[in-house]
Amino acid sequence: MRIITGSARGCRLKAPTGEETRPTSDRAREALFSMLGSRVPDAEVLDLFAGTGALALEALSRGARHAVLIDRATYAILAENACRTKLAAHAEIRRGDVFGQMAALVRARRTFDLIFADPPYAAGDGARVLGAVEPLLGTDGLFVLEQSAGEVVTEHTGALRLVRERRYGAARICFYERREVQG
Repeated sequence: MRIITGSARGCRLKAPTGEETRPTSDRAREALFSMLGSRVPDAEVLDLFAGTGALALEALSRGARHAVLIDRATYAILAENACRTKLAAHAEIRRGDVFGQMAALVRARRTFDLIFADPPYAAGDGARVLGAVEPLLGTDGLFVLEQSAGEVVTEHTGALRLVRERRYGAARICFYERREVQG
């Protein structure tokens, strides 16, 4: 696994051994960032269930201003990958329960332009993250949720609305924006 383009282009990322972490494939990540285009430069990024940090580090490599990476188990790998890419100065790595860390960010009144979440497929945390992410998403922000292609897609929750979805093998990537309900 490597950074695709930008300041850290070609840099190889360390990945944990075992089946607990399932990094987004280079192909899916390249397609994802192609769709994100101009949303990435200067963005404040949040990467939930960060694993290797590939999504946040790719965003930083492409010009995002700052990224917060959260995972309960891979702190050392996240720190090593941030150093390998020479992007550590722009990466804030947090270890702990993702939902507890999200609550702490809400209490601190932090908001983000771009939020990635790639929860473990078996845990079924996709819907839970979708329900909790809204206060962290900036006014014009985008929430990108990767889930199992077999999982039910939530069309909307609160002010978040599904605006696009793409399937890549066993993965489905869903894009949500803040859309106020008309009525």
